[in-house]
Amino acid sequence: MEGRIGLPRTVLADTGFASRKAVETLQARDVDPLVAIGRPVDRRSYDFRPEPSPKEPRRITEPWRVKMKDRLQQEPAKTLYALGKQTVEPVFGIFKSAMGFTRFHLRGLANVATEWTLVALAYNCRRITRLSAA
Repeated sequence: MEGRIGLPRTVLADTGFASRKAVETLQARDVDPLVAIGRPVDRRSYDFRPEPSPKEPRRITEPWRVKMKDRLQQEPAKTLYALGKQTVEPVFGIFKSAMGFTRFHLRGLANVATEWTLVALAYNCRRITRLSAA
């Protein structure tokens, strides 16, 4: 067991990963899941139709979802989940907009892994150059 990192204590997940089975599996392994539960939204900010029909707010009825939603509105879960917004997402934005990497051009796991390594290397070289110039 020496030299291994082990399982994380807490896992942050977006709404797309919200499933009772996944939450129960993590809890069975003594991992604390913090899974976003979809917000009831009447209208999306990008909905530019003249008069969109009003939608009924999403009702959250499953007990585990209600419990998770309540938990994410309280400390320290709220603070922990907010940390996920500031870690990796900006890097993906830089890969897409500044570096123009919007998709993989090669196929196959080994080729994609090599392509991703090159993109990450280019990003790191870019960061080193910019940081050393400052």
